[in-house]
Amino acid sequence: MHRLNKKLITYFFAFMLTLSNVVFVSSAAASTYYDTYYDTNEKPSGGAMLLDAVLVRPPMFVGTLMGAVAFVITLPFSALGGNVDEAAQSLVYEPAKTTFLRPLGDL
Repeated sequence: MHRLNKKLITYFFAFMLTLSNVVFVSSAAASTYYDTYYDTNEKPSGGAMLLDAVLVRPPMFVGTLMGAVAFVITLPFSALGGNVDEAAQSLVYEPAKTTFLRPLGDL
C-alpha cells in the first residue's frame, strides 16, 4: 500500500510539473504580447473575444493559481534571499494582471 501511494504521488507531481510548464509558458507569452501591443487602437472582433474567453483565459487563470501556489511554497526561500517583492511580482501579480485586467479579445 505504501508503495502504491508513493507511486501515485510521484505521478501526481510529474503531471503538475508538466501542466505548470505549459501554463506558465502560455501565460508568459500572452503577457509579452499584451505588453508589446496593448496601445493599438484596433477594436477586437467578436471571434477574438470568444477565442480569448474560451481558450486563452482558462489556462491563464490556472497559471495564475499555480503561480500563487509556487509563490507560497517558495516564500521561505524568497524571504531568506530578500526578494519577496520580485517573486510576488513575477509569480502572482503579472499573471493575474494579464488574466484579469487585459481587455477581452486583446490577443
